[in-house]
Amino acid sequence: QVQLVESGGGLVHAGGSLRLSCAASGRTFSTYAMGWFRQAPGKEHEFVATITASGGHTYYADSVKGRFTISRDNVKNTMYLQMNTLNAEDTAVYYCTTKRGAYSNLRISYDNWGRGTQVTVSL
Repeated sequence: QVQLVESGGGLVHAGGSLRLSCAASGRTFSTYAMGWFRQAPGKEHEFVATITASGGHTYYADSVKGRFTISRDNVKNTMYLQMNTLNAEDTAVYYCTTKRGAYSNLRISYDNWGRGTQVTVSL
């Protein structure tokens, strides 16, 4: 099973940017579709973005489309989430996750999760 470790979270002012990373162990990284989800206090997990195993296709939640970019480097076994023009509604714990097969925006289809990294956007 792939082990996932997120990093890059922190405190940023509204309008600022952060880049999250998700480092994965294991030789099968390039065979998994991957995704980012987030959970704000008192709320359910929310889909953010997903990417195919090859990195050739991506899909975003409407709330982040045009501001966030998901990417991956299958040589470095790392996935990224570039977040621009952040606002207070982006404050959450961000989780990376993997799944076999096609990429998806459905949380239930993912079976392997990191522990998350906190992103806090101040006004």
